[in-house]
Amino acid sequence: MPELLRNNLLGMDRAGLEAYFQRIGEKPFRARQIMKWIYQQGETDFSRMTDLSVKLRDHLMQTAEVRPPEVLSDHVSSDGTRKWLMRVDAGNSVETVFIPEEGRGTLCISSQVGCALDCQFCATAEQGFNRNLTTAEILGQVWYVNQLLGRDEHNARRLTNVVLMGMGEPLANFRNVIPAINIMLDDLALGLSKRRVTLSTSGVVSNLYRFADQSEAALAVSLHAPFDELRDEIVPINRKWPLKELMAACRYYIEKHPGRHITWEYVMLDGVNDSEAHAKGVARLLAGIPSKVNLIPFNPYPGARYRRSSDERIARFREILQQRGFNTITRKTRGDDIDAACGQLAGQVMDRSRRQERRAAAAVGVAS
Repeated sequence: MPELLRNNLLGMDRAGLEAYFQRIGEKPFRARQIMKWIYQQGETDFSRMTDLSVKLRDHLMQTAEVRPPEVLSDHVSSDGTRKWLMRVDAGNSVETVFIPEEGRGTLCISSQVGCALDCQFCATAEQGFNRNLTTAEILGQVWYVNQLLGRDEHNARRLTNVVLMGMGEPLANFRNVIPAINIMLDDLALGLSKRRVTLSTSGVVSNLYRFADQSEAALAVSLHAPFDELRDEIVPINRKWPLKELMAACRYYIEKHPGRHITWEYVMLDGVNDSEAHAKGVARLLAGIPSKVNLIPFNPYPGARYRRSSDERIARFREILQQRGFNTITRKTRGDDIDAACGQLAGQVMDRSRRQERRAAAAVGVAS
């Protein structure tokens, strides 16, 4: 007989757990009890959840589980950045990165196996795309690292921030990402501040409006170019939702979340998007929107077609934006010696999009 498929409780937010317990004839308050056990106590063994009835514990042991992704590797950078490769199924894995800083610890998590958006400067895009992660697979990355850091007496910093900036486009997996964010923010679970959980999007405008309506999390936007013609090239989703539509959705987010700002991610590509004209274009584009701009020096990976902008060009770009009143920083590169820096996450992807195959064929054609 095939093994019984168990319900992974990591995939259920409070509303989902309440509905689950009602379906099996239990009171909705059981959701509160089990969330405290899973997230606050780190308990995965139902037999040890002593405020549950023996009958319920037996039922859960037969039908449910608390199962994060399996860790395949764990690497620590010379700067303290830590990267895990986590298996989500027989053929696929994703990467998760923890960045310790003074007074904070940020976890960068993945939302998809690979990515379908094909941004031209991103190593994840080179891997192609297989599937969306489930809520349990998204949240499981956070649960695992949170429990690990809590148990590790040699790690003085704890997880304080989560950013959905790893592999994949979060808003292309809206159905599973939103419950995962709900669990991160729930006081009975991880209890993170709504300003300390950030979703980063390249511009899935239709779901950006839904995100503004349904989530309290912070927003980051991968901008990378202030003009449609250039952004069409390096962020191809711009061809479907050009800058005018993206900016309208971003203004809607600010209207729904007064007092917030939007973080703009801008990868600095030598000779491509790093001129004074580009900086002035960014300033015009963001006028009137409460903003923070992160300039990200490009992190080369094998086969990359771009180079990192010079320190001088990055400094001038930052100066222009600061002169126009924008809070602008140059993000420090972290974890590049373990391929954990921004844009370098690759994982192991069973590429159903056949993107790698097409690019290999194109490369052969050019060579011949």
